[in-house]
Amino acid sequence: MTTISIGEKIKNWRKKRELTQEGLARKADISYATLAKIESGAIKNPTLDTITKISKGLEVTLDELIS
Repeated sequence: MTTISIGEKIKNWRKKRELTQEGLARKADISYATLAKIESGAIKNPTLDTITKISKGLEVTLDELIS
């Protein structure tokens, strides 16, 4: 069984929403660099606060984002 990282899940949702990394970073009120690092896997365990902001920026629930 293959597991998908949180970064890959965020990237998949971002693409579904037709957002750029810059666009999502603005909507989520986080830095572009932080989002890029999460999506690339450089940050493997982002904070709950950051994940919450990203889910709001994507307009999905935390459950939808991480499941």
